[in-house]
Amino acid sequence: MSEQKIFIIGLPRTSTTSVCLATLQLGLKTAHTAYIHQTMAQAQVIADTPIFCDYQQLDLQYPNAKYIYLTRKPELWIPSIRQLLQRMYKNLQRTDGGFNPILKRCYNTVFSPLTENNISQDEFLLECYQRHFQEAKDFFTDRQQDLLIIDVSQENSYCALVEFLAIKEKINGQQGFEHINIGGKVTAWKNIKHPLKIEATKRGRVDKVG
Repeated sequence: MSEQKIFIIGLPRTSTTSVCLATLQLGLKTAHTAYIHQTMAQAQVIADTPIFCDYQQLDLQYPNAKYIYLTRKPELWIPSIRQLLQRMYKNLQRTDGGFNPILKRCYNTVFSPLTENNISQDEFLLECYQRHFQEAKDFFTDRQQDLLIIDVSQENSYCALVEFLAIKEKINGQQGFEHINIGGKVTAWKNIKHPLKIEATKRGRVDKVG
């Protein structure tokens, strides 16, 4: 019998990397992004792209999965996601390369229409956040036992995660989340070395699309 999947479906810049690090330390095979079938098959916990975009389709493939929605105060999330989107924008919109097509599709779907002007507008970014959050809550209306909603800045969030995952003991006495990727940095996951870390690609290559 395959392991139960745990999908982290919060948007980027809601501490997905911190939660992935926590699940590694709790003894779970974890991938922060998944761009090949092998990653999806091997990892028990998967976050970020394409999960935040495709969780409803994944729910059909993995009917016993659990889901974690990460929230963040809008006044903190908006400037952080803006910085990320502005930095990524050129490669998200390039037709001659740039980011891989899975990543492009996810960002352009959730932050649609993704334009430089829209990125600069607080109202647009807040609308994207609220729409995504509401869609998730609506999707799990009758299955609240399958969805955990946490803000990692809240004092009880780590304990709520451990309880949701039915892990009785906190590994190494850890009591909370480590805050990484601070100040707009998004590369911390690459530097993490752990035997349960699952790579998102196969030597930099992703599955072909279409």
